Amino acid sequence: MAGVDYEHGVVPQDQRRGWMSIAAVWIAIGIDLSGAFLGAALGAGLSFSSALAATMLGSLLLGVLAMFCARVGAATGLSTAMISRAVFGRAGGIVLTLMMTLSLTGWFAVQAGFFGTNLQIATRELVGVDLPTAVFVAGGGILMMLTAIWGYRSISSLSNVAVPLLLILLAVGVVRSLGDGRSANLSDPVDATFTFGGAVSLVMGIFVLGAVSSPDMARWARTPRAAMAAAFVGFFFGNSIIIVVALVMTRALKQEEIMQMFFTVGMGLSAVVVLVLAQWTTNSTNVYSAALSFSSISNRIDRRITTVVLGVTGIVIAALGTDWFVSFISAMGTMIAPFGGVYLATYLVERGSTRFAVEAEHPTLHVLPMLAWAVGILVSLATTKPSDGLGLGLFTLTTIPALDGLLVAFAVQTLLTMAVRRGTEVAA
Repeated sequence: MAGVDYEHGVVPQDQRRGWMSIAAVWIAIGIDLSGAFLGAALGAGLSFSSALAATMLGSLLLGVLAMFCARVGAATGLSTAMISRAVFGRAGGIVLTLMMTLSLTGWFAVQAGFFGTNLQIATRELVGVDLPTAVFVAGGGILMMLTAIWGYRSISSLSNVAVPLLLILLAVGVVRSLGDGRSANLSDPVDATFTFGGAVSLVMGIFVLGAVSSPDMARWARTPRAAMAAAFVGFFFGNSIIIVVALVMTRALKQEEIMQMFFTVGMGLSAVVVLVLAQWTTNSTNVYSAALSFSSISNRIDRRITTVVLGVTGIVIAALGTDWFVSFISAMGTMIAPFGGVYLATYLVERGSTRFAVEAEHPTLHVLPMLAWAVGILVSLATTKPSDGLGLGLFTLTTIPALDGLLVAFAVQTLLTMAVRRGTEVAA
């Protein structure tokens, strides 16, 4: 069964797993260098208490969002791409699938670039060898791609080994960074460069694509309740752990480079282990979900071949440079989060129907969900301050633009669906 991931159908019940195994995958995904960079940025741009509160609130909201998205995946047994077809229709689903594929491949490139840059630094510090960054990008990218080729089972096995080791190493790093009286540095004043709402939005945005695409993993859960438990634990802790670790170490050591901070506290080899495991688990999932999405377009598309093609593409992009990190995660929060609101509303309103059945016939396009998605994107753009990322800053709702777009898209889709249903009943 290796390599068989049911991209065109439902995961059989005898292949499904308990909530702890799935939660471990999401925790492993959340512990990555992008979270470390965000934690360092928040540490330099907000007071410690505000940065910590923003991290906890953003991760809490993300965990709640992931719970509901995961329930849809477990209840239907479908991947995110298959769900998009049920929601948007055949053509509309392809549009969303291509966007998800592009976004996830972009994330793969960003993470591979982080991996290469930081492993180059670590290798130079440990053994004095200064190899080109592209060598590490290619080597790491291939390693991540190979795990993804074997599918969810391989990713789950890797996560079960990596998570305990990562948690131990990160905890030791925090304890050491706070030694020698450095804990007093946490309260040092800084010039605020983030708004609180903007910081919360970035915390959500860094993993919001994972929450919205959580059905890719949740469909492996034995029950919807198990999927929801796994999602909350996995996303809340997975998203917050690395951000908090980087935040504490940045403030305590007065540095912003995560690898250098581990060397400062005498954990150079541990830094390499953390780097390799964190990026390996996270990026394998990025290219896995990208390939899973794209291969759902047609039964003739092989997921494993697609994994290789997208993986190589991501490696090339990473080797060319990925300086667009903050803008990228802001754009993902803007574009992807509203989609979650649309399919959640569709599932809740129409869960008694056959719409999400694998064998269901779908029209070319469902117009109303596409309209709701577009409205959600526009609201996210309108409520995002230009200083916080891609946006216009025209007005404020929750102060968290990614959440604004999701909630508005959810509301619009719910109202439109109910209005059409009521109109149909009246006409009858």
